[in-house]
Amino acid sequence: MIKKKDGCLVVISGPSGAGKDTICAELLKRHKEMYLSISMTTRNIRGSEVNGKDYYFVSEEEFIKNINNNNFIEYAKVYDKYYGTPKSEVENRLKQGIDVLLVIDIQGALNIKKLYKNAIFIFIMPPDLTTLIKRLVKRNTSSKDAILERFKTDYKLINEYNKYNYVVVNDNIIDATNKVDAILLASKCSVDRIESLDLQTEEEIIHEILIS
Repeated sequence: MIKKKDGCLVVISGPSGAGKDTICAELLKRHKEMYLSISMTTRNIRGSEVNGKDYYFVSEEEFIKNINNNNFIEYAKVYDKYYGTPKSEVENRLKQGIDVLLVIDIQGALNIKKLYKNAIFIFIMPPDLTTLIKRLVKRNTSSKDAILERFKTDYKLINEYNKYNYVVVNDNIIDATNKVDAILLASKCSVDRIESLDLQTEEEIIHEILIS
């Protein structure tokens, strides 16, 4: 009866240590059909990262070739390294009705907002700035100066939250994931997500009543 549109494109951003990746991992456990977009990057592999799983690791020459071939939904240069979202993987899954998660920074999110008007933009916020600093220190082996610089960058990012449709405060990972889940469910029920209603005509309904 109701013909729905393609899958939902869900853009998730937030400062380092806000819990974006953990929330996405929990969503993927709950929704096996959901797809987490894998970014392409020119930075080196870190620790236990796997090519094709965590990122597509490529040379700068190959990345620029993809730019010239218009193969990215969005891309940016961060700390002298390129990051981009491959277009074909995202669009193919959306056409199949599969929901796609994108975990990207504010710059990429704003670029996507220009191209995908119906995308859902969710900002993950730490409960407070003190908690954010503690998380940065806990997960980062860099010097205090490097951590301080990262915090300054994240502080600027936090002040961009009003560019998004929704803000979810992550003071508890399960509660935060439940809120994101609720946002996705509500968005799927939006009138904007309905392509058309395949309704019978008034005459057809009256005819069925009369012959029943």
